Amino acid sequence: MIRRQKPLRLALPCSALLLLSGCLDVPHPFAHSGKNGPGLAGSAPPSRLDVPTPANALLSDANASLWAKDVAAELLQQTIPAIAQPTRKGDWWLNMQAELRNGQVVPIYTVMTPKNTVRATQEGQPVPVEQWSTGSDALFTAVAQDAAVRIASVLTGIQADDMDKDPHSLKHRAAKVYFAGVSGAPGDGNTALAQAFIASFRDSADTIQNTAKNADFTVTSTVRLTPGPAGTTGHPQEHIEIVWRVVDSNGKEAGAATQLHDIDAHSLDQYWGDVAVAAAQEAAAATKQIIDRYSGRDNAPLTSPGGKPPSAAKPAAPAG
Repeated sequence: MIRRQKPLRLALPCSALLLLSGCLDVPHPFAHSGKNGPGLAGSAPPSRLDVPTPANALLSDANASLWAKDVAAELLQQTIPAIAQPTRKGDWWLNMQAELRNGQVVPIYTVMTPKNTVRATQEGQPVPVEQWSTGSDALFTAVAQDAAVRIASVLTGIQADDMDKDPHSLKHRAAKVYFAGVSGAPGDGNTALAQAFIASFRDSADTIQNTAKNADFTVTSTVRLTPGPAGTTGHPQEHIEIVWRVVDSNGKEAGAATQLHDIDAHSLDQYWGDVAVAAAQEAAAATKQIIDRYSGRDNAPLTSPGGKPPSAAKPAAPAG
């Protein structure tokens, strides 16, 4: 008798479905699509943002350098490949300045193109003059944290604006997805999961294709079983881990969805049945979410060329 197993439900707890990269609303303003996928990021900036030491910062040279280094470090935490260095030919760069207004200093961040044209400007949280002129590690760390969130929002808007203007971008077409199959599953799992994934993904706005050529994304899945807990009634269990990995046209990981579940030992050694269907449906939805967020096609463009997106919801308060 074939024993039907409890399906991997869509309402699994967070520990049971982990979206790596794809689950976080992380901007990818510098995503480069490569020669075979020009629609992924439109005409987005290249993969580096220079952060030179500001000359008009109302700071000593040492503190101006510290400000630049802290901003670059915090931008890295936002997955933006920023480098505190002089502007290099062909690079986008961040022009940082500070203005005195009503007894406070207002940091100003301007994103510049390689041709030294203004792409967008954002102001940071004002800082009392005394704190700014005195300076401290804690102050510049807080200012940089506030700046990084705002700049990331600006860069995301720039990417979305470029994609909106590009008729070939993923804002205007379905993503072409190559599914490379499943490996490591016992019984008929490799075939059952693959067939169920393809069937589930056909309900998506994106399209599955049979070749990797010109694909925007490639999806692979691996299954791993390990011994699990003894079980509440003395029946041994196994721990199953199914990883669905999504990479872009350059082989760079866009995200991964991991499904974790405990099952009766050897219950999937032959037939997967409903388990494959439930797991594949969940994975197809997660894959689309990863593609949407990695490509940035759902991000809102800037309100106007060179305009300012909304300020950060909860900017960090400068420390005294």
